[in-house]
Amino acid sequence: MSTLPAELHRELADLLGEGRNWLTDPGERLAYAYDNSRRESLPDAVALPVARGQVQALVRACFRHRVPVIARGRGTNTTGASVPVQGGVVVSFERMDRILEVRPGDRCAVVEPGVLNGDLQAILQGHGLFWPPDPTSAAFSTIGGNLACNAGGPRAVKYGASRDNVLALTAVTGTGDLIQCGSATTKGATGYDLQRLLVGSEGTLALIVEATLKLAPLPPQRRVVRALYRDVASAAQAVARLMAQPVTPSMLEFMDGDCVRLARDVGGAELPADAGALLMIEADGDIQTLPHAIEALMRVAEGEGLVSLDDAADEAARERLWAARKALSPALRTLAPGKINEDVVVPVSRIPQLVQGVRDLASEFALPIVSFGHAGNGNLHVNILFDPADSGQNGRAQAALARVFALTLSLGGTLSGEHGIGLAKREFMPQAIDPATLALMRQVKAAFDPAGILNPGKLLP
Repeated sequence: MSTLPAELHRELADLLGEGRNWLTDPGERLAYAYDNSRRESLPDAVALPVARGQVQALVRACFRHRVPVIARGRGTNTTGASVPVQGGVVVSFERMDRILEVRPGDRCAVVEPGVLNGDLQAILQGHGLFWPPDPTSAAFSTIGGNLACNAGGPRAVKYGASRDNVLALTAVTGTGDLIQCGSATTKGATGYDLQRLLVGSEGTLALIVEATLKLAPLPPQRRVVRALYRDVASAAQAVARLMAQPVTPSMLEFMDGDCVRLARDVGGAELPADAGALLMIEADGDIQTLPHAIEALMRVAEGEGLVSLDDAADEAARERLWAARKALSPALRTLAPGKINEDVVVPVSRIPQLVQGVRDLASEFALPIVSFGHAGNGNLHVNILFDPADSGQNGRAQAALARVFALTLSLGGTLSGEHGIGLAKREFMPQAIDPATLALMRQVKAAFDPAGILNPGKLLP
């Protein structure tokens, strides 16, 4: 049963409409109890607001009663960031899903938080524009969720992650105040950069109710090069070379030897048996300059350990080369029933040490650990595969995870490149952030959310 104060229940039922936008039935609440981390905790109620005024009134009521408020997009995050671990009210923005304005002349779009990334991209395409963040979940993740976790994706190597592509935010603080952060201009030097502070804060500072997004022109053409290497060390060294030269790839994706084998043997991708690692290198641009960019990238990709280098001359060939990467995620599920997927990030020049260190940990803990991801940003998805029902494997997997984080930090990296902290990594935050900085983060949290009702138990240790 819901444990909300009766007065609060009546107030929010009147505000939102009980049974329509205010859900208290246990079966309905269950759908909002978990996210893609597979963690689960039942909220006391679910609110589905349709306007920012409702969000304000809801937060003010919860502030008076000191009831937790947890913002939710579509629950695609992998860190438990939207799981209501202390109960309270989940605020799902699925009905605030309007694209309010597209302004091609200003290269910006104004949207509500519940808009799906993929739906926005489809609309923008007609204007010759796109919003650069492209997480794998783009077809069913929301703009609000992307902003909350500072989502990235393959294109971030050239165009940046969510934080780099937002101009202004309208948000509701933990006291119910409506704040306007930033402006619809690409330059601004007026006070603190609060919109960038809110991006990546995982709903712990404020609830985003409107976003003005920075758009980019759709590139006229894209071409991809697939480079296969004898081993991961050779591929990792090639990544460092590619990012040290002038041409910035629009994507630079890495797959280690286990990933290559899975994509070939399970996913059916056409890959040679002697390939121990793979790089997908994509460039975009106009018809005059793109061939020169591809030539430069291919030249730098050559080097010690190269097995083959394939250039896709047309879109069909490009799709064939990407098939190996697309076959990977389903193939991973065949190795083990359990998977810890972390998105650590290091300076690009230190990717070779990270890749080798992860391979050493796989041997030490006798577990499959496969790595792939956005190598151009130094952002690798390290997947520790194990059987959760086997206590020995489970224990080794958790120990290996702590060592992966320690390795990453020792290389000058940090805990997350695009997934965020949520519940999954908050206990490791003191290793990544010094005490004085953590104390300052807590003071910032208190300024936005003095009662501590916004997504409690997340991000900060």
